[in-house]
Amino acid sequence: MQEAYEVAPVSRSETEILGLPTVQRLSDIEDKVDTLTLYVGGNRLPGVLDEILALEPGRVIFNPGTENEEIESQLEQAGIATQRACTLVLLRTGQF
Repeated sequence: MQEAYEVAPVSRSETEILGLPTVQRLSDIEDKVDTLTLYVGGNRLPGVLDEILALEPGRVIFNPGTENEEIESQLEQAGIATQRACTLVLLRTGQF
């Protein structure tokens, strides 16, 4: 069974990803975000922490290579659930 999810790709260098228009910053997303799934190196996350906190997603998934214990801790302290997992595996196995 394949589910449909609305996605908002974020990229500072690409204007389109897989046919979807991108926004340059998390702060450009106007809709409520249930899940933010990260695909950037964990060392780059401190630069976007404030944007993540302002976005107030229901949860943040740290895909392999994006882990950052300090950021995870700060998100959890702000009441944002975190999960270390591969988003594609979660989707494939119905655990998303």
